[in-house]
Amino acid sequence: MKLPIAKTTVAQRRFVNLLTEYKSQLSLVIVLQVLVVAGTVSVPFIIGKVVDSIQEGTTRENVVNYLILIFCLLFAQSILSFFSEYFSRVLSEKVFARLRGKLVRGVLNIPQSTIESAGTGDLLGRTTTDIENVRFVVNQGISQFVTAVFTIVLTYIFAFAASWQLALTSMVLLPVVGYALKHYLRHATPAYRTMNAQWARLNGYVSETTEQARTIDSFSMAGPRNAGYDREINGMILIERYAAYLRTWLVALMNSMLSVPTLFVVLFGAWLYQYDLVTLGAITTVAFYTIDLQEPLYELSFWIDSMQTVNVSLGRIFGIDDVESDREATDAKPNGENLKAKQVSFAYREGIPVLEDVSLEIRPGEKLAIIGPSGAGKSTFGRLLAGVHTPGGGTVTVGDVSLVELTENELHKHVALVSQEHHMFVGSIRSNLLLAAPHASDEQLWEALEAVEATDWVNALPKGINTEVGSGKTRLTPGQEQQIALARILLLDPHTLVLDEATSMLDPTVARSLERSLAKVLAGRTVIAIAHRLYTAHDADRVAVMVDGQIVELGTHDELVALDGEYASLWHTWQAE
Repeated sequence: MKLPIAKTTVAQRRFVNLLTEYKSQLSLVIVLQVLVVAGTVSVPFIIGKVVDSIQEGTTRENVVNYLILIFCLLFAQSILSFFSEYFSRVLSEKVFARLRGKLVRGVLNIPQSTIESAGTGDLLGRTTTDIENVRFVVNQGISQFVTAVFTIVLTYIFAFAASWQLALTSMVLLPVVGYALKHYLRHATPAYRTMNAQWARLNGYVSETTEQARTIDSFSMAGPRNAGYDREINGMILIERYAAYLRTWLVALMNSMLSVPTLFVVLFGAWLYQYDLVTLGAITTVAFYTIDLQEPLYELSFWIDSMQTVNVSLGRIFGIDDVESDREATDAKPNGENLKAKQVSFAYREGIPVLEDVSLEIRPGEKLAIIGPSGAGKSTFGRLLAGVHTPGGGTVTVGDVSLVELTENELHKHVALVSQEHHMFVGSIRSNLLLAAPHASDEQLWEALEAVEATDWVNALPKGINTEVGSGKTRLTPGQEQQIALARILLLDPHTLVLDEATSMLDPTVARSLERSLAKVLAGRTVIAIAHRLYTAHDADRVAVMVDGQIVELGTHDELVALDGEYASLWHTWQAE
């Protein structure tokens, strides 16, 4: 399964809609740019008038007046250009911030099952390479593209005002340029789409290799991973080379053609001048215009090329909005805390079930342990109970309300998942804790830290709870990171907690100590612990044993040992170790 990509026209329309949210700022920028361009374009027109005036024997005073007018126009144009660029950059930052925020919200709303099916590489590419492509064009391209368009339009208006014959002559190669651009775009758009997809695969491959470096070393997989990396790099080189060839072809064509109109204008103008059909001033003006047009036309071709990358990136970014939601949230409020799974089925891939007709009612306040061999479906079932996944069949309810009918905020008030995967966001320990409870007091933060036995080492940090952690900051041990993650859950304060082997990555001594602390603070709270350490099952009120996607045994520790079935076998084996 791949994340969707919005059609180019749809992505462009959504981007324009985003721009219209800043209509007043956009209008101001456009007005300023029109004035800047008008001031620039009017100078050759005035120079042409000066040439004609000199030919007609005008006075020195008139020539000086023309020069003063040119100087004033250039001075005003420089001031307007400053404000135009300033307001344009401010607008572009607002637009980009809005787009980035929209992308983040979209990513956070993607169903976890969709992300796992699509893989992390695609999502990583959209949030890094694609967003940076758009950022470059938004920050610089909007202003320069609009300026180039206005420059071309106003230049031809002034050129026709000077001499319609010479203006038409200067346009002789425009159809050829248009055809070249059309031919280029027909090949460039698919190339850039393939290039962005290849970048996504490469980023995903590098990310997975880095994250699983220990596993790769343990199983001596460095050779195959390096070979795979070389394969992805070679694919990247091929598509980049093809895209570079297309750009080189376009640039060479533009460079060879843009200087030709000036020669045509001068030669044709000299012929017309013999018959008094044009003046020397008109020839001078239009010749200047053909030279001045080279820069905006080249600029326009550059941004048209850049827009092909951006169109692809926008399609991938706005494609996040097209991911189908796995819930149909309503205003329903659960009327109790009882969590129930009824005939639940689930499959990551069609035809390969992970869970089949699993039913289980969790009693409010009980401690339930779910155990079983690897691949039995324990984690998947836990994610269904936490509302992370949506059942393919059956229902999971809390207080007789289906989890898929709850908004995410409402869901997290009732059920939360703590997995063995944890993340420290860049910022202080305080800010990491406040993610779960933005309005929590210092007293509440320290209570959560004390509950997970983290107060001693937090106080020992250089700035205590205000110490900066995360990527590039103070490094915490895996155990410390997990303690902060658990403290966040405590601040979130759901009545039901799903622990998906939450302490399995820690040292057994640390894990045991942490679980003892949790036992104290979770009194009266429903806890569903998915674990492979059987002392967790021994301490639980009930134990559910899963095998091949089904619950095969359910009861207390003593009952299941006496049953002498799957659990008893696991228990005796674990005790013998």
